[in-house]
Formats: sequence, C-alpha cells, structure tokens
Amino acid sequence: MTVKIFLQFIRLNAKAASVVPYFMGVLFSIYYFQAFNWVNSLIYLIAQVAIALFVTGFNNVQDYYLAVDLHYRDTYNIIGREHLSPRRSLRLMLGMLATAIILGLVLVSRTNLLLLFMGAAAIGVAIFYTYGPVPFSRFPLGELLSGTVEGFGVFFLAVYVNVATPVLMGFTWAWPHFAIVGNLQHILIMILVGLPNIFLVANIMLADNICDLDQDVRNQRYTVPYYIGKARALKVYDWLALLSYLPVLVSVGLQILPIYQLLVVLALPKIIKNIKTFNAVQVKETTFNTAPQNLMLFQGLQLIALILGIVF
Repeated sequence: MTVKIFLQFIRLNAKAASVVPYFMGVLFSIYYFQAFNWVNSLIYLIAQVAIALFVTGFNNVQDYYLAVDLHYRDTYNIIGREHLSPRRSLRLMLGMLATAIILGLVLVSRTNLLLLFMGAAAIGVAIFYTYGPVPFSRFPLGELLSGTVEGFGVFFLAVYVNVATPVLMGFTWAWPHFAIVGNLQHILIMILVGLPNIFLVANIMLADNICDLDQDVRNQRYTVPYYIGKARALKVYDWLALLSYLPVLVSVGLQILPIYQLLVVLALPKIIKNIKTFNAVQVKETTFNTAPQNLMLFQGLQLIALILGIVF
C-alpha cells in the first residue's frame, strides 16, 4: 500500500470531521473553563486520529467483504480497485484500534473512570457500524451516530480531558457504593456550543449517503436518503448547514462564546454556493467535497474566533 493509496484508503479529505471538533474542544476549554492539560490533550489527539483512521479503513474492509454487487467490490471499493489484501488492510486497522485503546486507558488513569465508559461506547459504535450480524450502516443511523459520536463526542472529550472532574461529570466508586456526579449547567453549555459540530459532521455523512444512494441499495444498505428520498435528503442537508449559525448566535448572545464568533458570517456566501453546487449534482468524486469544505470554513472561523477570545 503506497502513501497515496493509504490516504485514499482512510479518506483524508473527510478526516476534518474528526480533527476540527477536537481543536474546538481544546480551545473552548481554555477560553471558557480556563483549563488546559497539554499532556492529556496530546494523548487524546493521537488516540482520536488513530480511531478515526480505524473507522474509515475498517469500513472499507467490511464493505469489501459484505458487498453484494461484485462490480462495486472490484471496481469502486478501494481494496478491490487497487488489488489490496483485505487481511493485511484489516491488520493495519486493528493496529490503529489497539493504539487508540491503549492511549485511552492511559487517559482513564489520568482523569476519571467515567472516561472508560464513554470511550468504550464510542469505540463500540466505531466497530459495530459495519461489523456484526446487524451493522449500524445497514440502517438510517449514520447521520445520528456520526453527528453525536464524532461531532459532539470528540468535542466533549477534548474538554473533558482538560478540566477537573467535577467541572463536567465524574464517576466515584467506594465499594459497595458508587455515584455519578455532574454539573448540568456546564453540560447544557457544552451541548449548545457543540451543536454546529453535530450538524456539520452529520452533513458530511448525509452527503456521502446521498452520493452513494444507488450503490448502497444494490449492496443492501438502507440509509436516510433511501427512506426519505433524495429530494428531502437534500433539503435536510441544506437546513443542517444553515442551522449551524443559530447556536453560535445564541452562544454569543448569552456571552458563552466571544463576540468574535460572529466571524462565521463571513463564510455564509461560500457555504450557500457550496450548497447550490451539491444540490445541482451529487457525485462523490467532485461535489461531495463541498460538505467537508463547509465544516472547515465554518469551524475554521470558529477556531480563529476562539483564539482571538483567548488572546484579547
């Protein structure tokens, strides 16, 4: 597997969905909670990148094995198209998974036992999205799972590994007693600030499923566009992109985020142009990239705004 093929194998163009919410979480922790643990942040970054690579690569392996349409398997799936060994590809991805798990256990020892349960749930979704007798990918769950786990979960955990346990939530255990404690106000603030992550990451999955609709049906994958139709799916795509502005405006109004967050308005013309481009034609090789572009534009400005808020 060459470097070029590996980058296609892990779909580098869509990895922003995993990395940007992480940096949002770290910067929001510094800005709002005045907390930053560089060791925990670095460990979590490596673990998150490893699990993100595992998810995409493992999905490619599973799609190869589960393919009903042999033409798709041999000419469109990257393993068949590039004549890769599915077993070696799987071993490579399991190495990524092992790296993420080991680093996750290190973080648990440095933070709180609750992180073990949250991390296990996220990894469970990553594995069983395309694995098992009833993979999640065969149902209309992709947008919900990606938005919740990859969009909000990464953002939440990036904050969680930086702040003291009582700031958000924690698990205490003294046999035979245990308790889960948390700060509901802070958790609600996290949800509000994390909504754009949820919307924009879910939109990447939705765009992917719209592009692959016919191919998915041939391979017995029935995603959201199959159930609601392509026309309605495109409308949902449009609204999710634009709704990302609402929680930012509310957060600025409540003085949760700095006034600099209004910089996201500068991205609106380009986002609208990208929406129109994708509505005109839905092709994985050409117009799909408008979805991750929207995330990078919107949240790139959010990152700049948080840095300005921290500095000034």
